[in-house]
Amino acid sequence: MAVKLRLKRTGSKNAPCYRIIAADMRAARDGKAIDTLGFYDPIRKQEKIDLEKVTYWKGCGALVSPTVASIAKRAENGVSLAELKASKTKKPSKKAIAKMEAEKAAAAEAAAETAE
Repeated sequence: MAVKLRLKRTGSKNAPCYRIIAADMRAARDGKAIDTLGFYDPIRKQEKIDLEKVTYWKGCGALVSPTVASIAKRAENGVSLAELKASKTKKPSKKAIAKMEAEKAAAAEAAAETAE
């Protein structure tokens, strides 16, 4: 029996919530789970995963879906999903980049003049 760590959809229409489960690869997405490892709620930006169970199942040869792997990696690093979303900022505009480069050049000139 091949086991895979993946998401099982719960929640209602337009309000998805997922359980992180260990299941037989041949089972349906929302079918019977062997073990429940945690949950993932993308709407409320909450997630919880039992890393000991993940390690156990990986040791047993279970395959891990990319989403579950990223959730486990964030849990190992101690970064929550809400913090990750808040830390992503917009890319600075070309005008702002040019302004920063001009300020750096002016500071470098000033430092060169004071060194002489």
